[in-house]
Amino acid sequence: MERRTIHVPGFTIGTAENREGLTGVTVILAPEGGASAGVDVRGCAPGTRETDLLNPEKTVQKIHAVVLSGGSAFGLESDSGVMRFLAEKGIGFPAGPGIFVPIVCGAVLFDLTIGSSHAFPDLAMGYKAAKEASDTFPVGCYGAGTGATVGKLTGFDHAMKSGAGYAEFILPGGLYVGAYMAVNACGEIYEGNHVLAGALAEDEKTILSSHDLMMHGYKRNMGTNTSIGCVMTNAKLTKAECRAVSGMAHDGYARAIRPVHTTMDGDTVFTMASGEVEAPVDTVGYLAEEAIRLAILDAVRTAEAMGGRPAYRNIAGNETGK
Repeated sequence: MERRTIHVPGFTIGTAENREGLTGVTVILAPEGGASAGVDVRGCAPGTRETDLLNPEKTVQKIHAVVLSGGSAFGLESDSGVMRFLAEKGIGFPAGPGIFVPIVCGAVLFDLTIGSSHAFPDLAMGYKAAKEASDTFPVGCYGAGTGATVGKLTGFDHAMKSGAGYAEFILPGGLYVGAYMAVNACGEIYEGNHVLAGALAEDEKTILSSHDLMMHGYKRNMGTNTSIGCVMTNAKLTKAECRAVSGMAHDGYARAIRPVHTTMDGDTVFTMASGEVEAPVDTVGYLAEEAIRLAILDAVRTAEAMGGRPAYRNIAGNETGK
C-alpha cells in the first residue's frame, strides 16, 4: 500500500473500501469552519449531490466535506454517513437553535462491472471513511479508486486497472494547492508521447492507441465511466472563483486522458478553499490543473491488478508510443 500526505492546512482525507466487491469511498473533510467551494461538471453522465448549492447566487457559502464514491448512483448513500459523522461533531450550517446541518457535496463513478455489481458504498462506509480521515491516506486501489478502470474504448474486457492518486504544490509565499483524483476513464492515460494505461489488445499486454482508433473513426463500445476529483487550497477564494478554478482544473484531465469528457463520462471537479492566503485565482487554477494531471498519473502508477484486469505495473514497458 502506497500512502500520500496532504499538507494543505486543515484538510484531511479518509478512505473506506470493500476490496472483495471492488468498490469504495473517499471523504475529504474541510477545516472545521468549512470551506468556500465550487464545482465544474463535464461529460454527459454525471452522478452528483448538492452541486446546485455551489452556484454563487445560492445562500450557503461554506461546505464541510466532499465525498467521492464508487457504486454509481447507489454510492450516493455514503454521503449520508459523512453527514451523520459531522453532525455528531456539531459541525454544519446553523439552521436554528442547536440545529446544524452538515453540507456535504459528492460525486460518484461507475464501477459495477468489476467485482460485485451488488457492492456499493453505503452509509456505514461513508461514516467509517470520515472517522478515519487524517493527513495521510492510501492511494491506488483504495477509497473511490478501488474499482476504477481505464481504457474502455473497445469494451470493459480490454480495460486496465486504475485507482486514486494525489499531487500537490506548495509555493514559497505559503500557498498550498492539492488535488485528489479517482480515475475511471473511458479513455487512455498518457504522459507526453507515452500511453501508461489504456485499451489492451487481445494479447493482454499491448496497449492500443485510443487516439489512433478515434482518428480512424472508431465507434466506441457502450460503457459507463467517470473520473472524479477535488482540489484543496488555503487560498482566499469566493464560490465563483472556486468554480473558475474547477473549470481550469479540467484541463488537467485533457492533458492526461484521451478521449475525455465523453457522453458516458460524468467527469467532475470540486474545489474547496479555506481562505487563509491571498493568491491570484489564475495562479491557483493553473496549479490545480497541473496537480490534477499529476494525480491522474499517480492513480495509474499506484494501481494494482484486481478483478481480472492488469495494471500499469504489470505491463510497464509495453506502452504504445503513439
